[in-house]
Amino acid sequence: MKMTHLWKLYEADKRILGFSPHTLKAYSLQFKVLVREIGNLNISEVTLDLLKEYLARQSERLKPSSMGHRIRFIRSLFRFAFEEGHIANNPTTKLKEPKVEKRFPKFLIEEDVIHLKITCDSPREHALLEFLYCTGCRVGEVHRLDIEDINWESCSAIVHGKGSKQREVYFTTECKVWLKRYLEARKDSCKALFATESAPVRRMAIPTIRYAVKKLAARGEVTANFYPHRFRHTYACHLLDNGAPLDFIQGMLGHEKASTTQIYAQLRGERRRELYRRYF
Repeated sequence: MKMTHLWKLYEADKRILGFSPHTLKAYSLQFKVLVREIGNLNISEVTLDLLKEYLARQSERLKPSSMGHRIRFIRSLFRFAFEEGHIANNPTTKLKEPKVEKRFPKFLIEEDVIHLKITCDSPREHALLEFLYCTGCRVGEVHRLDIEDINWESCSAIVHGKGSKQREVYFTTECKVWLKRYLEARKDSCKALFATESAPVRRMAIPTIRYAVKKLAARGEVTANFYPHRFRHTYACHLLDNGAPLDFIQGMLGHEKASTTQIYAQLRGERRRELYRRYF
């Protein structure tokens, strides 16, 4: 079986399992680089030494974290081939990821959030800022939200997370007010919760949401590197600071593994240091 044939089987399997189009696109790019470098070999010809040679060449221009992504994909691909019976031995069993320096998630302090709120000059900016800030949603989850996903009575929304998993998130009364003001100001029939302001009106794309947030930060003169996911980290920090248990935070963030949420427990000291540096 050739590598390209294996990819078709692998991709079909991941589609059935509900992997997102974004994840599959990333995997496709990884696969194209792999085949370009080692050739469209028969999968039984791929050895550990061959893969190490390929990765050694890649390491010259990739960060350890990017190398880790590349190695995890290769391991996943050949684990699939082995488990499906297409190869007798898995050549990636002993393939290890490089050590990556532990990096703490970046968060916003309350002063930054206040600056951003003051800077908002449209109902959409207010609504988008409040929703990102008080729900901890990923930018992709906000992008996919429809108006009908909102439960106004309970101030909650059903979001579609990674792997097509649904979860319920909650928002504040202040967020509810701005969402309603924003929706009342709209004159379109677009079903998306957040839509473009120029015609033809359509769902806000992920890059458009990122640009809107960057523009807001620039206008508010927030010096921190600013992106939507930073609200998610801030949301988790605030829950932790207010005494929320980690298993609750895990559920609210939609983390599949507890270890992913555990990083926020280590932020207590880092957060204190950041506040000290900002205010002392």
